[in-house]
Amino acid sequence: MALIQPRTLKGFRDYLPATMIPRERIMETARQTFRSFGFAPIDTPTLEHLEILTGKGSEETDRQLYQFVDAGKRPVGMRFDLTVPLARFAAQHIGQLGTPFKRYQIAPVWRGENPQAGRYREFYQCDFDTIGTESVLADIEAVTVIDSLLRSIGIEAFTISINNRAILSGLLESLDLADQTTPILRSLDKLGKIGREATAAEMVSAAEIRPDQADQVLQLAECGGGADEVFAKLPAIIGDNATAVNGATRLREIYEGAIASGVAPERMKIDVSIARGLDYYTGVIFETTLDELPSIGSVCSGGRYDNLAGLYTKEHLPGIGASLGLDRLLAALETLDRLSSTSKPCPVFIPYFDKDRRDDYLKLATNLRRAGIGTEVYPEPRKLKAQLKYADAHGFAYALIAGGNEWADGKVQVKTLAEKASEEIEYTHDAPEKLIARLSETENPTRNQSSQTAPPV
Repeated sequence: MALIQPRTLKGFRDYLPATMIPRERIMETARQTFRSFGFAPIDTPTLEHLEILTGKGSEETDRQLYQFVDAGKRPVGMRFDLTVPLARFAAQHIGQLGTPFKRYQIAPVWRGENPQAGRYREFYQCDFDTIGTESVLADIEAVTVIDSLLRSIGIEAFTISINNRAILSGLLESLDLADQTTPILRSLDKLGKIGREATAAEMVSAAEIRPDQADQVLQLAECGGGADEVFAKLPAIIGDNATAVNGATRLREIYEGAIASGVAPERMKIDVSIARGLDYYTGVIFETTLDELPSIGSVCSGGRYDNLAGLYTKEHLPGIGASLGLDRLLAALETLDRLSSTSKPCPVFIPYFDKDRRDDYLKLATNLRRAGIGTEVYPEPRKLKAQLKYADAHGFAYALIAGGNEWADGKVQVKTLAEKASEEIEYTHDAPEKLIARLSETENPTRNQSSQTAPPV
């Protein structure tokens, strides 16, 4: 029988340990960050009834939707984001959960889009949302969570661009273009990619508006400068339309509230040109880019959606949240060479080269694990040189070398692999404290931080 060629589908990828380890670390950092703000975990199914998903994001997400008829002859779709399923979830369970309801979810989504750098057809999102309040404090908190999350991951150079769709909505009201909001937003979302002239032409064509109206919309989008400068320019552009004025006022509140919450002003940009491509956003919107690699696009985006749950319930359930694009962020960190080269989740390696000391190696490893230090023992008694080569290749931090002499003297040789340095530390199975203290000196993200109280072996 002919062999099947092992390959992945276009737009999908395998994750080897060297990429999966930092991926899981980012997920855990996201969980810790979300929990620190009071967000609770939920999960929703991969498949939804097709009517739940279609017509909720945009024409583009409808085209990209993976959909089929399942074994029960029902039309179903694979979720394209985590926000639309959340709206269905809230409408279904809010009576039990109460409001405000704060949730996070870390899960894969699927879109049949054209793969490119940092964009795949299957990708993970790390979402957090607050449902059931229109308070500006929830908007401020969303900015603060984004800032805290990226800094916790170890990223310092980033920019959170902030806008409020109500500003544009008010301008469109004053231009009698409120009914054309969706095609105008979709055109405006391309401004940074295709430029002013092409965007204006698309607005005239797709939204069927006059060139002078397109020009007024673009004047708003091109209102740039520092935050104070933008806020000073807006009144002359938006006039006295109440929706736009209230939107600008709320945008300033969010900006000032985020500063009060500890977000550095230089990490925020008031950018009235961003529109976000999804139709369900109604208020503040966010896009976060890495200063060192802005070309990869936004790595954390979101906004306020006050009407989405209204598709599933008569109860008013406004929402605000954002999503960290995990795989896009990883692609950026790979490009910037910021990922660790390790392919092992534990820092300590114990070579098994004295076959008569098998049980001693096992007891040594158990003592370290009980102290919260991840440890791997090589499974076969081979030459020490070959085992150290294995340890180097997989990125272990330490190798613990113990042969007949070391066991007789009550010591273990600690070899720091990156520095090629060694030192002897006192160790017996009944008194492992000095070795544990030495291995605990360097903070290691693979350490288990929970306390372990089991007695030494």
